[in-house]
Amino acid sequence: MTEKTLTIQHPSGLHARPASLLVQEASKFQSKITLVKAGKEVDAKSLLGVMSLAVKQGDEITVRAEGADAEQAVSALVERLENLSE
Repeated sequence: MTEKTLTIQHPSGLHARPASLLVQEASKFQSKITLVKAGKEVDAKSLLGVMSLAVKQGDEITVRAEGADAEQAVSALVERLENLSE
């Protein structure tokens, strides 16, 4: 299992459009990928799951992946979360 924790810096947090892009990115990988916020864990390949986290600026998120391409998946999703745009 590979995981990395980061703090969301974008003022709008993880709203619908960037959440959709994150889910698209997660779906490119075979690994099981989860996002964790304050103990709540959701499937990173589910838009409803990601949106249910209601991620805001300053929230700490853990990206966790398990599988053959786990390291690449965590790296790609962390990069996406660090570079959120409108």
